[in-house]
Amino acid sequence: MITDERRTKILQIAEESGFVSLQRLVAEVGVSESTIRRDLEYLDAQGQLHRTRGGAAYAGDSLTDFDIRQNQSSLEKRRIAQRTADMISAGETVLLDGGTTTLEVARHLHGKSMQVVTNSLPIASLLMNQPEVELIFIGGYVYPKTGVALGEQAIVALKNINVSRLVMSTGGITAEGLFNSNALLVETERQMIEVAQRVTLVADSSKFGRRALSHLCPLSSVHEVVTDDGVGEEWRQVMESNGIRMEVVQGSSSRVGA
Repeated sequence: MITDERRTKILQIAEESGFVSLQRLVAEVGVSESTIRRDLEYLDAQGQLHRTRGGAAYAGDSLTDFDIRQNQSSLEKRRIAQRTADMISAGETVLLDGGTTTLEVARHLHGKSMQVVTNSLPIASLLMNQPEVELIFIGGYVYPKTGVALGEQAIVALKNINVSRLVMSTGGITAEGLFNSNALLVETERQMIEVAQRVTLVADSSKFGRRALSHLCPLSSVHEVVTDDGVGEEWRQVMESNGIRMEVVQGSSSRVGA
């Protein structure tokens, strides 16, 4: 098991229990106590876990069931989704990554004739009965908490397609690039980026300045970001310096940054 996979598993165990003991992690992950301690120190430094005596407590963004996160979808996310859908032209071939914001984007594609490729069961279920959409589903290991297909099978399937645009979300954005908390998801998303002519990132302002377990890609892999007006001026400058177009949604209107 590679390092990122091991640390993702530790986070999953901790998130399910709230608190996990060192002994349980050694038994379930199958590595030495010293390795687990080093992983816990790293995850604590990243803000994903809090080290405690004899174990660790989960402190990261909860990977709660998808339907719960969907119900918690904020007004900002819905506005971001609406603006993103407006940017997508009829006739495009669009790859939609899994996530609550990308699901909202899919809702706003109603009436547009296009091809949609996705690895998200919730998005596929939403679009499968829309006659104007030609739907292509990317299969693989389905992560139970999100309904997203990941892993080697998904990557192989993605290598055989080309799309005009990828619409994706992320767990965190820093000057180093994009991050997500699941190593299998990161591997799959890297292949998505490879097959897309244009990458559109949908991310509310809370994602800026945050890291997650696994580094996904540098900022230079992204062509445009759609976000809300809570993003600071310093981030607009960072995006401009990386050649990224920033679309800032303000209330019911929006304005274009660099």
